[in-house]
Amino acid sequence: MLVKRKLVRKYSPAGHAGFLGEGHIARAVVQGDFTDTDPFILLMDDMLDKKTDEPVGGPHPHAGFETVSLLLEGEMGDETHRMKGGDLQMMTAGSGIIHSETITGKIRMRLLQLWLTLPEKDRWTSPRVQDIALNRVPATSVNGVGIKLYSGSLAGISSPLQNHTPVIIADIRMQPDTSTTFILPASYSSFLYVIDGAVLVGDEQELLDHDEVGWLNRLEDRDESELTLSAGVSGTRFVLYSGQPQGVKIVSHGPFIGDSNDDITRLYREFRGGKMQHVSALTGSRRISW
Repeated sequence: MLVKRKLVRKYSPAGHAGFLGEGHIARAVVQGDFTDTDPFILLMDDMLDKKTDEPVGGPHPHAGFETVSLLLEGEMGDETHRMKGGDLQMMTAGSGIIHSETITGKIRMRLLQLWLTLPEKDRWTSPRVQDIALNRVPATSVNGVGIKLYSGSLAGISSPLQNHTPVIIADIRMQPDTSTTFILPASYSSFLYVIDGAVLVGDEQELLDHDEVGWLNRLEDRDESELTLSAGVSGTRFVLYSGQPQGVKIVSHGPFIGDSNDDITRLYREFRGGKMQHVSALTGSRRISW
């Protein structure tokens, strides 16, 4: 018999004024002690209601981890690639890369951006970008439960995304009064972030409401587990994140992740010395569109 997953912690991330200025509200969905959230370093929910034509955002560096950007609404990007609602981009920053998240014109947008740790052996791998457009995302819909699977394997479907750190990312919609059960690796760190409606989690049917984050129990000594979910009377939409912990210590400073403070010092020196290339220079197997 498979072990059951259940909610062990839930909270509602508060919104605050974002760095893009007027109309930008940011929520820290995941933030804090990495030992509690491994392999997830950070997850921001950025909501922008931009009422001017002045561009915001711009080029900046990253290194030592991966960004996973799921655009729920709107449009953003640079001269090399534009993301639209429902698209996902995974950028393996690795040894160091510069990218541009430029937003132009009057627009409403909402972006979930995850910082995902790299395995220690891959910390300084060559940078790579993978893009999945909405119409290429593996999807299934059975008995009122619709799944768009951006990463990993779930419910009999698999994403083509190439992972250094194994991670499941799924945008799930459930019609009112429907139920489903997912099989997840028991040892993976897993949480739900509710976008709309409410969902009842586990055999305990614990309520996870709109805008709430719910973390599941983790069982290191078991292979697989069951997660039972039921939708409320108005249905629900949530994003499921489930990833393999890497069990490593990290040092975080600004846009960089390292294994030590010396790594952070080195990365700033390399960036300021012009040694990090722009994402637009990536080609071939380092720039993949699925």
